[in-house]
Amino acid sequence: MLLPDTTDYATLRAKFRWEIPKSCNIAKLVCDDWAARAPDQVALVHVDAAGTARPLTYLELQRTANRLANLLKASGIAAGDRVAILLPQTPETAIAHIAIYKLGAIALPLADLFGVEALEYRFNNSGAKALITSHASLEKIAEIRDAVPGLAHVWSIDGPGEGAAGLHEAMANARDSFETVDQGPDDPALMIYTSGTTGPPKGALHGHRVLAGHLPGIQFAHDFFPQPGDCIWTPADWAWAGGLLNILLPGLYFGVPVVGHRFEKFDPERAFALMADQKVRNTFLPPTALKMMRAVPNPTSTYDLNVRTLFSGGEAVGRELQDWSMDQLGQSINEVFGQTECNLVLATCGAAGIYRKGAIGKAVPSHEVAIVDADGSPLPPGEAGAIAVRRPDPVMFLEYWGQPEATRQKYIGDWLLTGDQGLSDEEGYVYFVGRDDDVITSSGYRIGPGEIEDCLIGHPAVKLAAAVGKPDELRTEIVKAFIVLNEGFAPTDDLTTEIQTYVRERLAAHEYPREIAFEEDLPLTTTGKVIRRLLREKV
Repeated sequence: MLLPDTTDYATLRAKFRWEIPKSCNIAKLVCDDWAARAPDQVALVHVDAAGTARPLTYLELQRTANRLANLLKASGIAAGDRVAILLPQTPETAIAHIAIYKLGAIALPLADLFGVEALEYRFNNSGAKALITSHASLEKIAEIRDAVPGLAHVWSIDGPGEGAAGLHEAMANARDSFETVDQGPDDPALMIYTSGTTGPPKGALHGHRVLAGHLPGIQFAHDFFPQPGDCIWTPADWAWAGGLLNILLPGLYFGVPVVGHRFEKFDPERAFALMADQKVRNTFLPPTALKMMRAVPNPTSTYDLNVRTLFSGGEAVGRELQDWSMDQLGQSINEVFGQTECNLVLATCGAAGIYRKGAIGKAVPSHEVAIVDADGSPLPPGEAGAIAVRRPDPVMFLEYWGQPEATRQKYIGDWLLTGDQGLSDEEGYVYFVGRDDDVITSSGYRIGPGEIEDCLIGHPAVKLAAAVGKPDELRTEIVKAFIVLNEGFAPTDDLTTEIQTYVRERLAAHEYPREIAFEEDLPLTTTGKVIRRLLREKV
């Protein structure tokens, strides 16, 4: 399941074979194996708000995860049960994932910035039985606790709090040994909710094979990772596929120290300082973070940087960022493409000579990617169609949780449809053309308009609402809302601020509409659906 020892792209594709072990519990691969052969090797380096770094070895990670696994089991959590993790980049986040996998339960990572409505929906839709969180989120949990009756246990890493037991206090008397359960490739391991581009967000359920499915892409995008001295970090939340599956779990698997640090708000100067202080050599930086870091003058003169690899994705990188990275960091940006359901399938790799300006890259040697038409037939170079990935492929999701029809519609024959349009050239480079849905890409997040619109119409002033993406130089797109007001309400600056705050508090900081336009009516189809295409023409 690793790339052959060559940098020649054609040879990589010809020689690669998937060899997924029948027993592949993620906890064993990222923790137990290392604790057995290199117990004192550093697995994580947690940097707190004051800048103090605390290293954790694989043995420490294993023993703490064993205690948590025993606590979960004693609390009635069994194989297949969903356990939510609502935490930023902390050691407990990694420990929770490992403990949940050890037990055979399903990890449900949730972004720390989610509001109450987003959390309530995900708790109830997933049927989560337990939550591991921090004091920062307890007020939100208390507000919806009665509305999520299935949530039997809440633990806080900061000690007892409103409606929560202290996690470390509860673990104190638990045994630090635990026999990790045997799990096959298709046994469920984790579930990450999509952005909800059509209807409510969907839970993309992944099997334990998902880690193995990511490894070739990580090696490729990080110029044949790992190399001696590598150390990996990302500002991306570990609740997202980009942070969890592109950085945290692969870093632990390869024995490369993973740096964790919580930014209350991304600060480019602090990011550079962190990279210098922790000797970060490998990083995943979303384009929006790169755009902010570009504003820092002469970073290599100010900070002792030693970047070996940098990859980015989630939105287009663009030539300006590429030129800046080469000029200021001495490093090209390897671009990657994927989605929650099927991640890291296209990439560039400077060390293999796979790079072309304007292109996403080529298929990672382990995956088969094509541009297909509406019937699922591959198209010739130069013709635009759907970017699709052939199954079976271990990086693919198992299903949408409780939605068999939506799962079926994700495929045409053996091709998984990414929902993005592209075209390829004669040499196999893929170029992004556009989206065939209404997803909004902002600061690296893929945001579905449905959830925003549902939240907007919950405000007493809002009669109808539609959300679209508006091009933005820094964030790629911002959310713009078109709103028809209820009778008795008038458009004012105060009302605009009130509605923005309403969405921000209930969903997430990256989902609230940064611009609002008040309309007399919205363009609708004969069946009552908003024609967002016409609204996008107005932004």
